[in-house]
This record gives sequence, C-alpha cells and structure tokens, in this order.
Amino acid sequence: MANSFSKEEIVAFEDILEGFNDALILSKNVTIYNTSGVTMERARDTIWRPQPYIAQSFDRTVGTSIAGDVSNMTQLSVPSTLGFNKCSAWQMNALELRDALQEGRLGDSAKQKLASDINLSVMDLAAAQGTLVVPIATAAGTYDDVALCDSIMNEQGVMAGDRYLALSSRDYNGMAGNLAVATRSFTGNKSANAYERSFVGEVASFSTYKLDYANRCAANAATPTIATNGAQVRYVPQATTTSTGGVLNVDNRYQTVTVSSTTGVVAGDSFTIDGIEAVHHITKRSTGELKTFRVIEVVNGTSMVISPPIIGANSSPTDAELQYQNVEVVSTSATAPINFLNIAASNINPFWRKDSIELLPGRYAVPDGAGVDVLRASTDQGIELVMTKRFDPLTFQTLYTLDTLYGVVMTNPEMAGILLFNQT
Repeated sequence: MANSFSKEEIVAFEDILEGFNDALILSKNVTIYNTSGVTMERARDTIWRPQPYIAQSFDRTVGTSIAGDVSNMTQLSVPSTLGFNKCSAWQMNALELRDALQEGRLGDSAKQKLASDINLSVMDLAAAQGTLVVPIATAAGTYDDVALCDSIMNEQGVMAGDRYLALSSRDYNGMAGNLAVATRSFTGNKSANAYERSFVGEVASFSTYKLDYANRCAANAATPTIATNGAQVRYVPQATTTSTGGVLNVDNRYQTVTVSSTTGVVAGDSFTIDGIEAVHHITKRSTGELKTFRVIEVVNGTSMVISPPIIGANSSPTDAELQYQNVEVVSTSATAPINFLNIAASNINPFWRKDSIELLPGRYAVPDGAGVDVLRASTDQGIELVMTKRFDPLTFQTLYTLDTLYGVVMTNPEMAGILLFNQT
C-alpha cells in the first residue's frame, strides 16, 4: 500500500504551490504555450513553434493582372524543447518529523529554489539571445538610458505594450536614485517610492524589475573584420530543407559567418558591422542606425554563429528575403570592421516583449498507488509541481521530492535585447 499524505502535508503542499506561484516573477512576463504530454513524448520533447509572419504589399493597377506581384509566404518556426527537469529533494527521520516547523522550512526552501530555477532560465535566455543591444557609456541613472531601449524597439517595428526590463540591483537602484531627485516636482508617489523603497516601476514604456542576480558580460577588445560584399550579407530564410532524413524544419534565428579571426571572441558578445544598418521590419526602411548582433557560438578560428542572420535582400531577392529583410547594406567592403559593443565587463540587463519568449510547462506521468504517494497541482501559468513521499521502515527515513518540468525558447531574438552600462 502506498504511503499517504496527511491532511497537514496536503495543506503544506497547497502553501508551497501558492508561494511558488507568487515567486515566478520574470516567468509571469513571457508567453505560455501549454503542451500535450503524449505529443511531447512522441516528438522527443521538442515541438516547433511558429514565428510571426511579415507580409509584403504592392501598388495595384486596376485592370491589370496582379499575378506577377503575388508573393509566396514563408512560415518560419523555431524548436522548443522541454529541456529543464528540476527537482528538490530532502529526507527526514522519525525524530525530525516531530518538528512540523522544520518540515515547513524545508518545503519553503525547495519551492524558492525551483521558482528561482525557472526565473533564471528565462533571464539566461533573454540575456544570451536578445539581439537588440543598447550600450551606455556611463553608470545607470537617467530616463534616457531606458528610452534608448524603447527607441531601438520602435525603430525596428517591435509592437508597443507588454515590454519588460530586468535590471541588476545596482543598475536598478541607480535608476531609482535618479527618480528620487528628478521627479520631486511631479504629483503622485513616484519620487517617494523611489526614495523610500528604491522602486522604479514604469519607465519609457517598460515595466521594470530588480534582479538579485544578474548575468555578466566580459570585455572584448578584438578587432576582426568581415566581408560584406558577398554571400555573408545574403542569408535566405527557408521554412524547410531536404536531406537524407527527409524534409526537416530549419531554425532561421542563426547564421554561421566567416571573419578574419575569432581570437578573443566568446558567446554572448555583441557587435555591429560597418555599413550594415537596421531596417524597420514592416516598412523595410533603414533606421540609419547600425544593426546589432550577438555571438551565439564560436565554431573555430575564423567561423562563428551569430544572431540574427544578415538578411539584406540584395540582388534579385527571393520572396522570403523580402519578407524577412532586417538590414540595409549601405556600403560593401571585403574587410568591413566588426565593432564590439561590450568593451567593458558589466552586468547584463535584459529587456524583451512578452511574446518574444515562450515558457512551455511540461507534465510528468507519475503513477499513484505504486509505493509512493503523489500530489500534483498547477500554477496559474500551467507549470506543474509534483510532490512525492516515500517512507523506508528499515531506516525510519521519509524521502520528499518536489519536481517540475518545463522549457523556455526565444521565438524572436529581434524582439528582445540587452542594456549595458559603463561601456567606456
């Protein structure tokens, strides 16, 4: 017969779930895509999620056929995997179980760690793959710093609303210090909250959050070059590719490029390329600002994987290139300089639009009545917690486990980015 949870333990589990739900701060600000357990098992826990379509338009002449102007739409998608199996486990003997407070404290610490794991997964993804980069020469402190994040999103056609910015504690408090002084002539509690609680709130269309832990980037003083007069600025998006394994989906978030040298380059570096300007993704007009890129992987001494791919739509472009064009090649050269933006080590402050990141809750099929008692429940977001209990009569030890299964994916790296301070 399976061990059975007491009423006290069930109530404790409900408290754990409530606290777990409250602690999911960053993950509440991303899109949730609920998966089917059967489908994910058959697909090896990977499902392809669509990226937004971008349509083309043309000037129609009444009385003339439009057949030559009808374009083929290319639907791009990205792989999403239930790649995180997080577990917190503890055991207590028959003497320790007499102290209910001890049991509660252990449950609280377990839920806190799992919530932190999920938040950290979201932050790591945003910090590593967001491609909109805003370097600031000075320390954090003014509205203008965040307004530049708003500007780079607006210029490239990222929809307004549901924008979030997570700042390291020092950068967040630097912003609050500016608000405490600059807003004292305003009505309301903005200045008082900044002074008394170090609270920033809404700034330049972003909802801001304070991180107690932030990723960091290293300084990069490398000066490689890249050719911008050939195939490297002509990435052609494609939905699928045919190989010996059949028709396979293609992940169009990345491109492998050849540079003069990758010495000193590491994953996470950010850079611009002379002569490669960003365009508005809908109008396809140049913003006049250099496009920012991220290094995803260093392959060898002269090759690296970058994001986003360089889609210039030059020289008789395909419909897919016209649809997903993201740069304007304003000058071509065999040796265009690469300008690294993280020229000094600093905290990474990620910002993103909600639908650029997806959180995929998973589900374990843990059987009841198999010698272990099981409790399961889901948060408001659909993230499931599974709690089990097993007693060993030989040792008088009771083993508790708390598990969750989930995945996170960046569906569109050009709708997310990073804010870097002290870049001098």
